[in-house]
Amino acid sequence: MSTPILPGYHPDPSICRVGDEYFLINSTFEYFPGVPVFSSRNLLDWQQIGHVLERESQLNVRTGIEGASGGIYAPTIRFHNGRFWMITTNLHDVRKGHLIVSAEHPSGPWSDPVYTPGLIGIDPDLAWDEEGKCYLTWSDVVRGGISQAQINPQTGQVLSEPHEIWRGTGGAHPEGPHIYAREGWWYLLAAEGGTAAGHMVTVARARTINGPYSANPANPILTHRSTPHPVQATGHGDLIELHDGSWAMVHLGTRPRGSFPKWHTNGRETFLVGIDWVDDWPVVVEDRFSASIVDTSFEDRFLEDRLHPRWISPGVAPASFAAPGNEGLALRAGRSPETAQAERLLAVRAVDLEWNVSVDGVGDLALVVRIDDLHQAILQRVENTVTARVIIGPTDQVLATRESVPEAESLTIRAVPFGGQPGERQGPDRVLLGVGRGDAFQELTSLDGRYLSTQTAGGFTGRVIGIEALAPGVLISRFEYNSLQD
Repeated sequence: MSTPILPGYHPDPSICRVGDEYFLINSTFEYFPGVPVFSSRNLLDWQQIGHVLERESQLNVRTGIEGASGGIYAPTIRFHNGRFWMITTNLHDVRKGHLIVSAEHPSGPWSDPVYTPGLIGIDPDLAWDEEGKCYLTWSDVVRGGISQAQINPQTGQVLSEPHEIWRGTGGAHPEGPHIYAREGWWYLLAAEGGTAAGHMVTVARARTINGPYSANPANPILTHRSTPHPVQATGHGDLIELHDGSWAMVHLGTRPRGSFPKWHTNGRETFLVGIDWVDDWPVVVEDRFSASIVDTSFEDRFLEDRLHPRWISPGVAPASFAAPGNEGLALRAGRSPETAQAERLLAVRAVDLEWNVSVDGVGDLALVVRIDDLHQAILQRVENTVTARVIIGPTDQVLATRESVPEAESLTIRAVPFGGQPGERQGPDRVLLGVGRGDAFQELTSLDGRYLSTQTAGGFTGRVIGIEALAPGVLISRFEYNSLQD
């Protein structure tokens, strides 16, 4: 499948099923709230129903470049004995062990976390054997392979000595383990090769949950490395048995664009493939599903009493500074106009390759597209002066300024095709910053999109587009996101 089922920065998918309904979650790193929860009945059309980690007692994340790509890594969601369980690693609290919460319904509320002391690593998984014993399996950064221990998921208590169960097939960074039982076998699905060009899905099996595990001779069962496929970095899968008895797998991938070596801008996205079983091994069928065409455009006037779950913020809870109401969205002041570090940025994920965002409001405010604080394009209005500014690493430069701009003019940022001449080296897209919307849009400046890509910035997230108050008294009356793709 070349079209993601969850486009934009939605990495490390994990999935479970209850009856004929499916639930899917993703990593969120430094963003609050953490771990979005989606539901679907056909695996193709997904609706966000909330977040797992939405209280400050559940989630410790940080602002600033020091917090970038920290926080929440590779969660797993499972359903057992009438209750949903989610386990993940918060990199800021890694020495506490893995974080476990549970809920009666995936929309929440989820419990406050317990931790698994002494089990250090990332990408944890939960599985229960026939006797009801719970096993935690994770990527062990101390030992270097995939380790496992029996635990009590209600308390986090470790009930057995951890031991290594597999070291992978020799690819770098064996991680993302998931354990499944099927017809007398236990299967260990893993990611190898690093979450970039060499990424792949591998699998091993054993007769008992704690091994020893033997590798599939046909590994890897999924990879796009060294191919011209438009989706790259495929890996980090999670298997699911469908309500009709067939099987599928969700996995992450990227959509790089532009000239060599290409760049991806929206981070790692969630894709879907079919699974057949041949000689008791899973075989990937990439063209089994066709993704639905989804209208991703929306307009938010913030008239409800709470924010839509699409809204996130790096390092701080949105509810602590953003208050929707009858007149629109009141924002507490964040950073000053001269600084770069986001303090109170309210953002949404860029979920299209081409898009247009415009915002209306009163007061001094900024409209921002960013990967992190060192890789962002900022359109800011202070009184009646609009400034287009770009920050790339240590460079902080004003590209254009326009004075006497009426407050009624929208601030607008667009991502459009690069539009270069034939043979010219091209970035993934071009980012336009200006005022006005629709046919009245007036471009102030543009930026090669490669400077707002993961390959340039590093890290594990993708582009978000957000608004921040630069002084007290900011009220947002409209935020509009439109897909520009056919």
